[in-house]
Amino acid sequence: MESKKGSAKKVSIIIVVIALLILIFSVLSSRFTPSTDQARVQGLTLSLAPMVSGYVTKVNVSLHSEVKAGDTLFIIDRTPYEIAVKQAEINLENVTQSLTAGMSGLKGATAQLNSARVSLERAKKNWERTQRVMAQNEGAFSQVDRDRSESSYLTAVERVKTAQANLDGQKAALGPTDANNPSVKAVLNQLEKANWDLAHTVITAPSDGIIESFNVETGYFASAGRPIATLISNKTIWIQANFTENNLTHLKVNDKASITFDIDAGEVYDAKVVSIAYGVKTQTTSAGNLPTVRNSKGWLLEQQRFPVIIALEDEEVYKKLRQGSQADVVVFTGNSSILNTLAKIKIWFISKISYVR
Repeated sequence: MESKKGSAKKVSIIIVVIALLILIFSVLSSRFTPSTDQARVQGLTLSLAPMVSGYVTKVNVSLHSEVKAGDTLFIIDRTPYEIAVKQAEINLENVTQSLTAGMSGLKGATAQLNSARVSLERAKKNWERTQRVMAQNEGAFSQVDRDRSESSYLTAVERVKTAQANLDGQKAALGPTDANNPSVKAVLNQLEKANWDLAHTVITAPSDGIIESFNVETGYFASAGRPIATLISNKTIWIQANFTENNLTHLKVNDKASITFDIDAGEVYDAKVVSIAYGVKTQTTSAGNLPTVRNSKGWLLEQQRFPVIIALEDEEVYKKLRQGSQADVVVFTGNSSILNTLAKIKIWFISKISYVR
């Protein structure tokens, strides 16, 4: 009986020791070799929206098509935009002709002003001579001759003023005769806008990637700014692993890591930590409102997680992945051979059970 009690006691002690060892290992591994199964492949998702409106006349892709940056995806009816370009070119020609005619008018007005100034100079000299002669001999000229000379002089003065006003008015109406002319600027802007619209009737791929959420065919009316397809970039890809706060104790940028993907079960790849999030959103407080406090129920608080960006050492592996793919990650923050070895065994085991989970 005592032998059975002794055996039971030994078993209990062994169980307690094992439990303590597991607890110690769990605490140490969570800080020195943290791991998480909350990791996913992330990438840029680009909405493809036309810059101009019109009916789609050509579709060069289909759902899940792989495209390269610059590939033509869709073409919108170019006819109305080609007409707009031609009309803008005609408007530019009209303005140019108007400027040419206006410059000819300026030349005529300038000639009239010069002629009026010559006449004024002649009339002024004649009037001054008449005054000098009459000062010496009042009877040299009749009153009619004197009035005629004065009238000619005053008329010449008014003609110069009129010619000058006419020239100034034409200059003001014509404005600058180069590209700074408001009319020229307006039609040049119109032509530039028309060419811009025409160029954007061709929708091209902004990046390498895969076409998703595709629902367009010939004859579909595409509205400017309204997405007609989605492009998932396969050029800019990263892995976001969400670690708990206590996992971040020793975790730092450039730490080595191992990662396995459900989409590529059985394989473990080398990776490294690229960046660690500084903060996450926990509550929303608008100006003028009181903050919201979350009441926790139970003995244990829900662990807060922070995103950590992981990059693969072998970039060729990214070609196997899909955006949203699940992954398991373990990070090696120290040089403990025991903890690192156990962590490697753990991630290897997880990679194998990915076949069935």
